Amino acid sequence: MAGLQELRFPEEKPLLRGQDAAELENSDTFLLAVDADWKEHDIETPYGLLHVVIRGSPKGNRPAIVTYHDVGLNHKLCFNTFFNFEDMQEITKHFVVCHVDAPGQQVGASQFPQGYQFPSMEQLAAMLPSVVQHFGFKYVIGIGVGAGAYVLAKFALIFPDLVEGLVLINIDPNGKGWIDWAATKLSSLTSTLPDTVLSHLFRQEELVSNTELVQSYRQQIGNVVNQANLQLFWNMYNSRRDLDINRPGTVPNAKTLRCPVMLVVGDNAPAEEGVVECNSKLDPTTTTFLKMADSGGLPQVTQPGKLTEAFKYFLQGMGYMPSASMTRLARSRTSSLTSASSVDGSRPQACTHSESSEGLGQVNHTMEVSC
Repeated sequence: MAGLQELRFPEEKPLLRGQDAAELENSDTFLLAVDADWKEHDIETPYGLLHVVIRGSPKGNRPAIVTYHDVGLNHKLCFNTFFNFEDMQEITKHFVVCHVDAPGQQVGASQFPQGYQFPSMEQLAAMLPSVVQHFGFKYVIGIGVGAGAYVLAKFALIFPDLVEGLVLINIDPNGKGWIDWAATKLSSLTSTLPDTVLSHLFRQEELVSNTELVQSYRQQIGNVVNQANLQLFWNMYNSRRDLDINRPGTVPNAKTLRCPVMLVVGDNAPAEEGVVECNSKLDPTTTTFLKMADSGGLPQVTQPGKLTEAFKYFLQGMGYMPSASMTRLARSRTSSLTSASSVDGSRPQACTHSESSEGLGQVNHTMEVSC
């Protein structure tokens, strides 16, 4: 990898947004759209039970794909649309996939007893090695959203030898300051918990304009996730500390993520500033920044096709799936790959690749991709 990159996938309108909203409206269709190959497990960890679902078995030395959802969601609400997307099947058939639910956030979870101490964000990260050990994974590629992205980043900092790559969507590396804390406290007094969570997931413009999708999530957050358990997770996420990361060379003994990282954010997402700041703290030679047009606060839901294609490029850059076919999005257009400016400000140089799988497997990570 040669330097910092920014990937943009402009498109005239969001992909499948109406369909996603319709699926969310139908709780049975949305939540139960899981094939029989998925197996549920409750795994003992140093900080309590962790609910996971897994499909497949470890494939040689290949890492497992491990996901972690955002606060207010669970693995189904957060990832079903993405992992059920047609082109994603070409990826998942090569890897075992393991979805992790934060304690008490899974569908049908029992309410925690009075006085239960929800694990800190650091403890949530420290629960994950038990999952790795339970299934015999050698390494993992993590996909996290929001709070889940923070947990996976913390996991990679504490256990770097277990993490081969990370896709961090809507990550905010900063802890809450006093002003933020006060604003959150005031919001909790004047709004319902689902509405408070929605303001974390969606920016105000999307809350107003994309009413169908937002209403669907309001309904699911209120009806599917145990509200008392959710409140505990919400409180703990808002009590998080800053991620202890700094770009190498900026401070003595800088600590950062050692694995390849793809940062993802929608161009109209509340987390945009946090993701940009996270990008500034990571090693530019191993970091990809993907800002997705027309995707809002949940790009894995509103733009699964574009995110699938970006994930495929990410995996190919790590040496996996070199001969994988192009995704539907790329097949429908002429690929134009243009080098983004490097950190030293050098001028981008245009380059064009054929649509053959061999050419894609050799694409350098320092790219701005317009499809």
